[in-house]
Amino acid sequence: MRPSRAANNRNWDRFAVTEAPFALLAALQARRDQGLLRTRCCSEHVSGSRMVVAGREHINFSSNDYLGASQNPLIRSAWKAGLDVWGAGSGASPLVTGYTAAHRELEEAIAEWLGVEAVMLFSSGFAANQAVIKSLLTAEHTVWQDRLNHASLQEAGSQHACRLRRFRHNDLAHLSSLLATAQGLIVSEGVFSMDGDQAPCAGLHELAHQSQNWWMLDDAHGLGVLGAQGRGTLDHQGLGSLRPDVLMATFGKALGTSGAFVAGRRELIDYMVNFSRDYVYSTHMPPAQAVATLAAVRWVKQADAARAHLAELIHRFRTGAMQAGLPLLDSATPIQPLLVGCSEQALALATSLRAQGLWVTAIRPPTVPTGTARLRLTLTAGHSVDDIETLVVALARAWQESRHV
Repeated sequence: MRPSRAANNRNWDRFAVTEAPFALLAALQARRDQGLLRTRCCSEHVSGSRMVVAGREHINFSSNDYLGASQNPLIRSAWKAGLDVWGAGSGASPLVTGYTAAHRELEEAIAEWLGVEAVMLFSSGFAANQAVIKSLLTAEHTVWQDRLNHASLQEAGSQHACRLRRFRHNDLAHLSSLLATAQGLIVSEGVFSMDGDQAPCAGLHELAHQSQNWWMLDDAHGLGVLGAQGRGTLDHQGLGSLRPDVLMATFGKALGTSGAFVAGRRELIDYMVNFSRDYVYSTHMPPAQAVATLAAVRWVKQADAARAHLAELIHRFRTGAMQAGLPLLDSATPIQPLLVGCSEQALALATSLRAQGLWVTAIRPPTVPTGTARLRLTLTAGHSVDDIETLVVALARAWQESRHV
């Protein structure tokens, strides 16, 4: 006889409060006690630089949509057109029937844009980074990672069979002291996601060349924003002729859609098509998304006005913040971190700003090192000069108030 619904509910209730074997409640309580508990916030509406939460409109200073591309009419129309042609999903992994002409056209456009031989697409930057490290590196290899690399890179390096060596942030001398000849992969972000500063790409390239190791660059936060035609960090640093052995970047920041790519020499991409389990065994990106992303690539290449406006906003913000004595980290990118230190104080500042109609996110450990909690402010081309002035005034007020608590 089937148990009654009431009996089922009692069983589930009993399971929900049982700690063994995972101690979920204790782990959550520990996070809460440390001021590090994460919760989700549901946006009821997002439009450009504005978002509505709990019925109130806020100016959004927490978005990675750096050029406002997610709201671009050309890109939105392309996604709709892609749906009409291809439907909602790809229906299979790329090696079954999930690889379409839409995917191939996007890959070819990216390769031409960035001057690389070949490209492959992934559904997320996290998956792309994990795929590279898990596909290339074995127990005989070493991966050298900047200490501030994204969690997707750090996790893959620490949990995979390869040896992990972490070098001090942007410290080429320290990296050089750790390097061995031809043992693996040097990995860095181009623009660091939590600090907003840039990697010393010329030095990383030279050390990789000298030691005969490969170099991987994650340019998720540089692509589209920096360089001529938005080609990214290397172009911005005057190194447009350099090619990392592995280049990864995402579509969910400046390009306004979602997904990611890995680029490099043809043999790298052919190898990963054969040996990347993340690619082989995952349903592929919807082709309609690839159509929209192709439109985004074409738009971003000529979006000089949006990039110039964004650069002006960054300059205005940093000038005003410095005059107000705010402790900004050194960043010339849309990522503008205000270093707070204490997690509880960072949360209090974010709460104060939200009460003033400004949506700002407090970033706390373990996302950033202990003692470096911060407000991660992101500026976009969708903001106005008035928005930036409002932000500076509100930040200065909240910061002064927090100093006297």
